[in-house]
Amino acid sequence: MELINRLRHEMQKEDLMFAYRGLVTLENSVPLIMLIEREMETAEYGPVARKRLFMFVVESLQNVAKHGDHSESSGMSMILYSKIRGGYTVTTGNVISSENVEDLRRRLEEINRLDPDEIRSVYRRMLTDSSLSSKGGAGLGLIEMAKKTGNRLDYDFRRLNDRQHYFMLSKTVDSEGMGFHTGSAEKQFSGDKALKLGRMMARNNVYLIWSGHLNQAVGREVISFTEKKLSEENIEQTLRKRVFSILVEMIENVAKYSPGREDEEKYGMPLAMLRFRQGRYHISTGNLVRNSQTEILREKMNIISRLDNDELREYFKKSLSEQTPETESTGNMGLIEMAWKSGNKLHYRLSPVNDIYSYFIINARIDSRI
Repeated sequence: MELINRLRHEMQKEDLMFAYRGLVTLENSVPLIMLIEREMETAEYGPVARKRLFMFVVESLQNVAKHGDHSESSGMSMILYSKIRGGYTVTTGNVISSENVEDLRRRLEEINRLDPDEIRSVYRRMLTDSSLSSKGGAGLGLIEMAKKTGNRLDYDFRRLNDRQHYFMLSKTVDSEGMGFHTGSAEKQFSGDKALKLGRMMARNNVYLIWSGHLNQAVGREVISFTEKKLSEENIEQTLRKRVFSILVEMIENVAKYSPGREDEEKYGMPLAMLRFRQGRYHISTGNLVRNSQTEILREKMNIISRLDNDELREYFKKSLSEQTPETESTGNMGLIEMAWKSGNKLHYRLSPVNDIYSYFIINARIDSRI
């Protein structure tokens, strides 16, 4: 629980809505892209702004998938989405060969010296003469990123060892989808915060954190991405089904009982976090609950935690038999099913937030041996 709280507070401190650390492929890029599009649909962003940011995300993920170091370091790639006052920031990170750093740095500096009209002109010339990229001009993909959103591209390089550097590319756009800077023009972009979070995720085998409004559309994309990752890792089918069904139940539970975006932004954003190591999955969610419901919830959790798997199965049947067409709530059934299917005790924490809400964190562990 301490790990979940630390990562949750780190996400909130940096206004981070989404963090992924792991292999980025052209296939799993689709749900990564759809996540931010679904989130923007619920925020007050117009179609032009969504399209501009969407295209930047597409180009950034393609850049990571195609041009990252595909050795054992490919799992160090990182995707971060931040929601800040007046806009969104998208940051990507991946390992590249050290021999490519100076050329890439020069290309980025070239782009950042151009004004918007010059960027469009260079872009048109490169479309008609693709050999310009191979002759040392700024790459077409980078030019397209700058053209779509205007302003400069933020970047940072960090040395990992004699052969590799970590390359971070970042862009902040406003509600019109145009680039802007939150600091002074002279202030160099730093990847320190991204690297710090990446190290925390690596140490604890966390590969995905969502810390934003979690409606059903966003939840479906989190589930879709997890399903894609499970299939790519050749996880045994029975384990995949268990992980998938528990994740669905946990995310639907968070989405169903959301008090609304306004209160979440004031008092505590929902959370969905996934960890995986050596055949063991941890799925954690967090959400606001009304204080009037905390004692009932605590009682349910304590009852469930005392039962073994056979007892959980019988308790589930009993709860199911008590349901009627007029019943508004499924009672304990969702929580019982999580514990039963995981084969382990559910761990939880209820932390007071204010006079109205508490924050409810629940963690389910799924072992491949069960």
